[in-house]
Amino acid sequence: MEYTINKLAKLAGVTTRTLRYYDQIALLTPSYTTQSGYRIYGQEEVDKLQQILFYRELDLTLEQIATILNQPNLDYLTLLESHREALVLKNQRLSALIHTIDSTISAQKGEITMTDTQKFEAFKQDLIKENEASYGDEIRKKYGDERIDASNAALMTMTEVAYQAMQTNEQRLLVLLADHGTIEVPSEKAAEIFSLHKEWLTQAWSKKKYSAEAHKGLAEMYITTPDFTAYYDSKVGEGATRLLNAIIQYYA
Repeated sequence: MEYTINKLAKLAGVTTRTLRYYDQIALLTPSYTTQSGYRIYGQEEVDKLQQILFYRELDLTLEQIATILNQPNLDYLTLLESHREALVLKNQRLSALIHTIDSTISAQKGEITMTDTQKFEAFKQDLIKENEASYGDEIRKKYGDERIDASNAALMTMTEVAYQAMQTNEQRLLVLLADHGTIEVPSEKAAEIFSLHKEWLTQAWSKKKYSAEAHKGLAEMYITTPDFTAYYDSKVGEGATRLLNAIIQYYA
């Protein structure tokens, strides 16, 4: 079946302006354009738009989506299965957050007592699940189940103050890395980035489990594992991950 841009927009619940923009950036081009200039979309474009909207639901950027969908020999069944897995994880995270909100409401009404640890359980579980989904195979292969399980357990028992400090360290690190195009190694700013990353890592692993060798090994994974590379590059720009690795290799 074929659709005009207006009919496809109505079918998918998007605007015609969105579809025109997707065409402009070559993310979703029509099957053909009539002599009158009307965009016509076929079944292939309908299926591709569905994939785009799935990825948008998972908060991927249009650039990231284009990279995925422009792969040769793309298997849509595999994509659908990966979408489902990601959405199930997202649903679990949302359910945990809803449970925390319900408990907080009950605590505010005086119906239950809620500890500070319980107030942040959902956020910690969210972080652990996200890390496991994105990096679990790689880090478990490199560091072993015992260390990773212990790290996850330490995160779940982390106090509110410690958890917020960990989050603050990472945000400060990202702010500094935003200037990655001008930072030299060594330099005062590079040393500060290393210090923040080391502090963040010891909060996640505990000081007893930290070693310079492990720190350098993790940094090397940042540039050899696409998911790790994408984490920093997507937040502050391409090249940030490579700079962070260079800093850690130098200072550790």
